[in-house]
Amino acid sequence: MNEFEKNVQSKRNDAIDSGVGFVVSFGFFATMFLIATVISVIGS
Repeated sequence: MNEFEKNVQSKRNDAIDSGVGFVVSFGFFATMFLIATVISVIGS
């Protein structure tokens, strides 16, 4: 066992962190899409 396996900084589940990252990035791009759609509808 190396030093990094013994001295872990975070003991949280990686699946939870990756799920939160996916939701946040999906929310960001969905918001960009909605803003662009609203601008497109207003412009036409």
